[in-house]
Amino acid sequence: MLDLTYDTPKPKVIAGAKHDWELVIGMEVHAQVSSNAKLFSGASTQFGAEPNSNVAFVDAAMPGMLPVINEYCVEQAVRTGLGLNAQIHLYSAFDRKNYFYPDLPQGYQISQLYHPIVGEGEILVEMGPGLARKVRVERIHLEQDAGKSIHDMDPAMSFVDLNRTGVALMEIVSRPDIRGPEEAAAYITKLRQILRYLGTCDGNMQNGNLRADVNVSICLPGAYERYQETQDFSHLGTRCEIKNMNSMRFIQQAIDVEARRQIAIVEGGGRVDQETRLYDPDKGETRSMRSKEEAHDYRYFPCPDLLPLEIEQAWIDDIAANLPELPDAKKVRFMDDFGLTDYDASVLTADTADAAFFEEVAGQSGDGKLAANWVINELFGRLKKEDHDISENPVSPSQLADIIKLIKSGDISGKIAKDLFEIVYTEGGDPARIVEARSMKQVTDTGAIEAAVDEIIAANPAQVEKAKNNPKLAGWFVGQVMKATGGKANPKAVNEIVTQKLSA
Repeated sequence: MLDLTYDTPKPKVIAGAKHDWELVIGMEVHAQVSSNAKLFSGASTQFGAEPNSNVAFVDAAMPGMLPVINEYCVEQAVRTGLGLNAQIHLYSAFDRKNYFYPDLPQGYQISQLYHPIVGEGEILVEMGPGLARKVRVERIHLEQDAGKSIHDMDPAMSFVDLNRTGVALMEIVSRPDIRGPEEAAAYITKLRQILRYLGTCDGNMQNGNLRADVNVSICLPGAYERYQETQDFSHLGTRCEIKNMNSMRFIQQAIDVEARRQIAIVEGGGRVDQETRLYDPDKGETRSMRSKEEAHDYRYFPCPDLLPLEIEQAWIDDIAANLPELPDAKKVRFMDDFGLTDYDASVLTADTADAAFFEEVAGQSGDGKLAANWVINELFGRLKKEDHDISENPVSPSQLADIIKLIKSGDISGKIAKDLFEIVYTEGGDPARIVEARSMKQVTDTGAIEAAVDEIIAANPAQVEKAKNNPKLAGWFVGQVMKATGGKANPKAVNEIVTQKLSA
């Protein structure tokens, strides 16, 4: 287990004209299920396909077409619930949520209001070294996505692309346990990480595969604590929902902007109306989209075309038995097995591909700490500089492991290793053969090193006198020897010989 203190970090406090105000935030995250087919049809979920090419008759609401549940999407929802330590309901059912949108051909969305497939769970959100929050998950339900309206292709008309219509979504609803913009971003980051580890959602926010509705309200200090004691929402302020956020940075900005808007209203003697709003990052403001509907406004009723889902505990147990190692467990193992710091383990487990790459390097090189240093600082640093990720990495785990083994064997120094890494990164090749072919091997012959030291000392008598009076100046001679040998001399041997010569 992670060695963490579960605490409530100080809530984000916004100084108002009359009072200090605290934030209360809940999140509704829509995660597209990783599946090749849609929730109720066999149509493809491929992103970027030609408009209206991934549309089955049932998606287009053709008369007489009936939905058929995709069992794999159900399995993915169960897997997600297990990954969030949530209760899995053996009985769940689908409802029709009736509302009109031009990109929703049926005129209703099939969702789960009364009987969701997943109940209460939790997400551990680290807020700093040794400090964490448990954000409660209220429920996860399955529902179908709508299509996409396109308004910028013609000045007089809008177009509709139904490719996303019917794509399976998991709506992951949190309790109002989040207390600030940074914590909201940390929550989404951790949820996205878990989903990607589980393989139930790719977490691609740019493509809209993970997007969040952010519920924001303000309250005076102490009100949230009274809510925690009573679970009475009347202690909290009126919430407004900011719709369809797909950027960590914009989520934080929108929360801050919306909170200040609500404070200005309340302190001006007005009342905050519960509504759905959109965030405009260019103007730095939220604007009203529609009044916030309640369940009765959608005229929910059980979907007559779908039987309730009744699943067996044995099936759930089988899914649980085959869950992958999740990020918290992997982080603990990396710290225990490889002696990594909390920070290094966090960086290396942030992404499944990153973690797998590191583990291969560590296993092949036999040195976890050195592998972590090279993966994080040299490899990740270079990839970040070029705006690439691990999938675009030209260096294989075996190549990086071979560089580390050459360092450990003393064949190359740390400086030479960086030059070697640059060659491997840009040109490829076997590190050991490159060292031999380009005469990069470290000079360990003490006789050759001693000769280089004698030459530098003989050429700099004034510097020798200074160094004898101030031993710290010996570093100058070490640098000169390294320069003279092209960085190939063994630094430890150079230091020892220089010290010996100057003290003679």
